[in-house]
Amino acid sequence: MEAYDLQKAAAGFAAPGRIFDSHAHYDADAFHADRDTVLQSLYDRGVGRVLNCGSDLASSEKSLGLAEQYDWIYAAVGVHPEEIPRDDSGAYRLPGASDRAALEGLAAHPKALAMGEIGLDYYWDTCPPREIQRAWLAFQLELAAERGMPVVIHDREAHGDTLELLQKYRPAGVVHCFSGSPEMAAEVVKLGMYVGLGGAATFKNARKAVEVAAMLPADRLLLETDAPYMAPVPFRGKRCDSALIAYTAARLAEIRGETPETLIARCRENACRMLGLPDWMPPAGGGSSPASKA
Repeated sequence: MEAYDLQKAAAGFAAPGRIFDSHAHYDADAFHADRDTVLQSLYDRGVGRVLNCGSDLASSEKSLGLAEQYDWIYAAVGVHPEEIPRDDSGAYRLPGASDRAALEGLAAHPKALAMGEIGLDYYWDTCPPREIQRAWLAFQLELAAERGMPVVIHDREAHGDTLELLQKYRPAGVVHCFSGSPEMAAEVVKLGMYVGLGGAATFKNARKAVEVAAMLPADRLLLETDAPYMAPVPFRGKRCDSALIAYTAARLAEIRGETPETLIARCRENACRMLGLPDWMPPAGGGSSPASKA
């Protein structure tokens, strides 16, 4: 298949409202100055829905606030491994009854559709101890199972432990920003989960992401940005927003030998299925934008 010109891709096939960004962080400080302007621009730049993911209790509340303000944004709530709270002595602590009550309260919101971003991160020496991280992940997987919620999994340099816990609890959901091997991706798919690929798949050194993208069943792939992080080439290192998924979609379509339009539509259907939403797409000639305040 002829390679796609990424510069043309974003302006070409990403027709208004067709994209579902399955992972973003619009509550981040990087959007403080122009958050509403960016969000209001997304529909005409191709984006119809966004899942905004929390990283701790405060950001989860902000995600719910955005979901209340914009009818096309949905929220995931949870505690990221880098945001595990500390006790009064400054040591990272295990989850307790107060954490359960807080997360249950957030998860009860009608627009909280997933538990996330939760997981394991062994990359930084400054990350919480691994046994603490595993306890928090197990705790949140159990809570998600009790509520029948899918999960959004963060896995950085923790593939073995992540897969072990996923195989134990067998949640619905997605391993986002997937960085594991094709073999791990196959195990994730066996569990009935989805694999999220974003801007990193466009990087020159993205060998594993390319291999994973090529082997995934069409009904197990999700498109994501991780905005404001992980902007795709040619915007690597700059602030990312959901419309830049068009560049990722162009690259993934090239890898998979399909059209970007087909890939975007299938990934949108997959995200809707995972979150229990009806698929939505504007009519071919346009249509009213969902990108407005509720």
